[in-house]
Amino acid sequence: MANKQIDIENVTMREVLIAIKRLGGQATRKEIRADIRDNSTVISENEVDKTRVSQKTGVRYSPFAYTLNYAVKYLLTTGYLLDADNHQVELSAKGRSVNLATFTAEKDVRPFLEDNSSKDLKTKNLAEIVSTKFSTDREVVEDQWRQDLLSALIQMNPSKFELFCRGLLTKMGIDVDDTIGVSYVADGGLDGFGYVRSDDYRTTRVALQAKRWQGNVPAPEIDKFRGAMDKYNAEFGIFITTADFTRGAVKAARQGTRMITLINGDEICNLVAQYHYYVEPVTTYRLKSFYTDQN
Repeated sequence: MANKQIDIENVTMREVLIAIKRLGGQATRKEIRADIRDNSTVISENEVDKTRVSQKTGVRYSPFAYTLNYAVKYLLTTGYLLDADNHQVELSAKGRSVNLATFTAEKDVRPFLEDNSSKDLKTKNLAEIVSTKFSTDREVVEDQWRQDLLSALIQMNPSKFELFCRGLLTKMGIDVDDTIGVSYVADGGLDGFGYVRSDDYRTTRVALQAKRWQGNVPAPEIDKFRGAMDKYNAEFGIFITTADFTRGAVKAARQGTRMITLINGDEICNLVAQYHYYVEPVTTYRLKSFYTDQN
C-alpha cells in the first residue's frame, strides 16, 4: 500500500505542475484538481472522482483529494511552489523553469524531503489517516455549506427547484421566459429559455438546461441539448447540473458554432455565494499553529 501510494503521489506532483502552468501559474487546489480531472492524460476522471467510506468513521472521502494535498505540500517544501495566500499556490521561479519533459518526482522531489510523510502509510491504513488528518485539513475539505446546498437541491420538489434555477439565472442577468420550458414539464428538450442583453443593446437568445444528477453528465446529454436549442434558434446554451460533467461532455460543449456554458455543482455554489442567493455569510476564525504546537 505504501509504495503504491508513493507512486500515485509522484505522478500527481508532475500533473500538478502541468495543471498550474496551464492555469497561468497561480491556482487554488480546487482549480488544480478540476484541471487534472478535465485534462490529464495519465490520471483519469474516474480516479479523481472516486470516493470511499472510512471503515473507522463511516465518513465518505476522496482519496485523490488526499493525494493532491500531499503532492502540493511536497512541491511547496522543495521550492517548486509558493503559497500565494491562504487560498492559492503559485509557481516559483524554480517551478516556472522546470523541464516537465524530464521532471520526475522520484529524482527531483523525494530526495529533498526532510520529512516524507508517505512513510506513515507503511504502518497506518489509508482510510484511518484520511479520517483524521484529511478530515481536518482546511485545504482539502469542502465547506459544509456547499455539501448542504447541493444535498438540498437534490431533495427539492420539481417546482421549487425550477424556482431556484429561474431565480439564480435572473441574478446572472438572464431574462427568463415565462412560457418556454420548465424543469418539471418536457418542452422540446429544454428546461428554460431566456434573453441576455449586452452593453451595446444586442439581445441574445439562450437555451437553458438543468439536471439534478448525482452522476456526471455525459456527452450524449450535451448533444441532445444542442439539438433542442435548434427549436428556438438559441445562440448559446447554459447547462446546469448539481453534479459534474465528463471529459467527453466538456469537449462536446466546446464543439460547433454555438457554445454551451457548463455549470457544475461547485460553480452553482459559487454563484449562490456571489449573489447571496438565499444564503448569508458567516465569519469565523481558525486557530494558527501557536495554539497547537507543542513548544
